[in-house]
Amino acid sequence: MLKKVVMIGAIALVLLAGPLIGNALAAPIDVNTAISNAQTAADTAFMLISAALVLLMTPGLAFFYGGFVRSRNVLNTLMMSFVLMGIVGVTWILWGYSLAFAPGNPFIGGLQWLGLNGVGTEITDYLKGSNPADFVSYAPTIPHLAFMIYQAMFAIITPALISGAIAERMSFTAYSLFVLLWSTFVYSPLAHMVWGKGGLIGLAGGLGALDFAGGTVVHISSGVSALVAAIVLGPRKTFPDRLSPPHNVPFILLGAGLLWFGWFGFNAGSALASGSLATIAFVNTNTSAAAAALTWLILEKVLRGKPTAVGAATGAVAGLVGITPAAGFVTPVAAILIGSITTFVCFYAVSFKHKIQIDDALDTYPVHGVGGTVGAILTAVFATTAVNSAGKNGLLYGNPGELLVELAAIAIAYVVAGVGTFVILKLIDATVGLRVKEVAEMQGMDISEHGEEGYNEEFGDRISVSNKY
Repeated sequence: MLKKVVMIGAIALVLLAGPLIGNALAAPIDVNTAISNAQTAADTAFMLISAALVLLMTPGLAFFYGGFVRSRNVLNTLMMSFVLMGIVGVTWILWGYSLAFAPGNPFIGGLQWLGLNGVGTEITDYLKGSNPADFVSYAPTIPHLAFMIYQAMFAIITPALISGAIAERMSFTAYSLFVLLWSTFVYSPLAHMVWGKGGLIGLAGGLGALDFAGGTVVHISSGVSALVAAIVLGPRKTFPDRLSPPHNVPFILLGAGLLWFGWFGFNAGSALASGSLATIAFVNTNTSAAAAALTWLILEKVLRGKPTAVGAATGAVAGLVGITPAAGFVTPVAAILIGSITTFVCFYAVSFKHKIQIDDALDTYPVHGVGGTVGAILTAVFATTAVNSAGKNGLLYGNPGELLVELAAIAIAYVVAGVGTFVILKLIDATVGLRVKEVAEMQGMDISEHGEEGYNEEFGDRISVSNKY
């Protein structure tokens, strides 16, 4: 009986083997297609994770800024970051992405991608073009939608950075209108000029300025806009004589840690593929932040006697800002120098800001504006094609002319951000007004603007203003 079963099984295998072998021979495996599909899957997963990391930076910024303000303004400060995930999360889909990346002119994109019309899961090589340097605009191994949503996260956090300059006094309605207009008429055009194909500034057909992950687009634009906003809005009623220390230093450290973590998506993700370029950007990001935090602590210890937690957090953020334009163009040793030099300049910029008494409440311009400017200049010094063949050599590698290119790009970013911000603020001030009333500012933005408190009253610093008003 057993022999019969074995014989039947053998006959069955022989009968089945013929068709199976025939099908295998008839449809051989396309190795190139398999490799391409695997690369697309890997790069897409990498980009979606990077996008999520960049989005995490916005709540991280909320905690970072929230720790600095008085406790009666903590919710308002947190909301100034969180609301961007709603406002820009919608407007980027409707028109922001088209204005930033659709085919247009050197200054702004066209309208053909409004509402993501024509933007889907296809892997298009339109933005890639024939120039290998166009990697900063688009990678043809990821779906168009993946690139779009990754760039959305940049558009969300950039105007949130500005909130640090106008904290504790700008009405939430005015702020919401401001970021709506600013993201449309300042951020999108500047992103197109730097990263869009045929843009005025960037590698993809313009001046040829190097900005790997947003030194000009994100940090210079937000820093300059923050400075203009602080001047136009005017100082807080308690400035400079009755300023309070940060109400929650653990929030500051938590926020800085989340920013540091998310920044890997910010910089490494800007390679737009999971490969060697992303790796070098990742390493440079961590290296610069580490060097910058140490530099700030050393400066505090030598000059002020004590290294502080706030200093460590601020220094790390300054180093992250400085390496952003250079992350994919320089060596790790250069990243150490960029982090240290940027932090050194930012440290003294913060002190200088206090001397001239501009109420940039949370030092947005000294850290992001100055840090982004220094980082862009140092990119032109340390960049090397040995790290990234699609980039350019800088001053130390025989190309001093790159400094002039970067300085021109910086100047354009300053003008676009400064003038655009001034016009938008004046328009809002003439219509709905910019500031809350003095009594509301003294009472606290949480109660006056949102009708709620961040903490139970006995743990807060909310003061009674009934005797004064």
